[in-house]
Amino acid sequence: MSQLRIFDEGDGGAPLATIGDHAQIARELGAVGVRFERWEASRPIAPGASQDEVIAAYSADIERLKNENGYQSVDVISLTPEHPDRAALRQKFLNEHTHSEDEVRFFVAGAGQFTLHLDGKVYDVLCEAGDLIGVPDGTRHWFDMSESPYFVAIRLFTNKEGWIANFTGDDIAQRFPRMTPRPPAAA
Repeated sequence: MSQLRIFDEGDGGAPLATIGDHAQIARELGAVGVRFERWEASRPIAPGASQDEVIAAYSADIERLKNENGYQSVDVISLTPEHPDRAALRQKFLNEHTHSEDEVRFFVAGAGQFTLHLDGKVYDVLCEAGDLIGVPDGTRHWFDMSESPYFVAIRLFTNKEGWIANFTGDDIAQRFPRMTPRPPAAA
């Protein structure tokens, strides 16, 4: 189940609020400029489906976002607990950073945790299958996939080459909860 926990930026121990209702999560995040939506596939997706098959199943929503926000390219990324570079890939985005373009992810399967640092608060968003999150460019955030990652996600870009993490140097991410491993859903 998708979840939003809101913390004071100075206290990673006790959330100010914990929200599990998708519509309420979308309202809370929308109030700080973050897109959060639910998408449904237009056709069934078989395990191991190709990138083209995955993208085709969500083409209407993808085209809508491309038209609204000028995204130029789309791809699919997949990570499993057996991936030999999973620890290095996880470590890559565990510290607070920004990007010069939006970070848009739709979770086809599995889960990931986006943590956003905005206006004196920390918004910890557990995204699961069916969730789209759109983090605006310049937003301080970090991403965790747990030590045992499992997800398939569609990514939308304005310019893939421009999607580089610019680390803030703040150690805030170390003071907030990490994602705990989540078992893959049964097919």
